[in-house]
Amino acid sequence: MEKQTPLTEALFYILLSLRKPNHGYGIIQEVEGLTGGRVVLGPGTLYGAIQTMAARGWIRIYSEETDSRKKKEYVITELGRHVFAEEKKRLEELLHNAEKMEGDTW
Repeated sequence: MEKQTPLTEALFYILLSLRKPNHGYGIIQEVEGLTGGRVVLGPGTLYGAIQTMAARGWIRIYSEETDSRKKKEYVITELGRHVFAEEKKRLEELLHNAEKMEGDTW
């Protein structure tokens, strides 16, 4: 498997928000809430990321309404969980190394 990390912050938070089925507006709200408003996903960013992650097999459509709006819910796949876990491990290593070096002079 090709190397999937590092993830952009948007991809990281979208994957995190899809641990349970969620639709686009729900993802936007959850990411904004998780980050205290620091990360606000625009529709273009969100749906571009969704297309990319679906093409990579990281997420899949969970359900789709059949009315005219066709609201879709997405959910993370096992591959997506693996990619997320690898990125989390990478970020933990970065934090651990930074904390080890805190006493050093810059």
